[in-house]
Amino acid sequence: MSTTDTQTEFEREIAGFIVTALNLDVSPEQIAPLDPLYGDGLGLDSIDVLEIALAVSKQYGFQMRSDDPDNANIFSSLRSLAAHIATHRV
Repeated sequence: MSTTDTQTEFEREIAGFIVTALNLDVSPEQIAPLDPLYGDGLGLDSIDVLEIALAVSKQYGFQMRSDDPDNANIFSSLRSLAAHIATHRV
């Protein structure tokens, strides 16, 4: 496993957050940082993404917008979602 495939501490936190928020049957460690969250990969759908966005607003104190043109990039992987949350959390 290379360093790009290894979760950072914050990515582990976000992976655990996703697993808990969506009640997934995977462990946070099984979510590879660069694998897709949506569709293939973790297999999230649009409802899952909305649930994550709502949970993020409660947990990290900022609003994720459904009309954000960057959502495809934000939710493309655990790493990109964690980076977005790290940048915007209050």
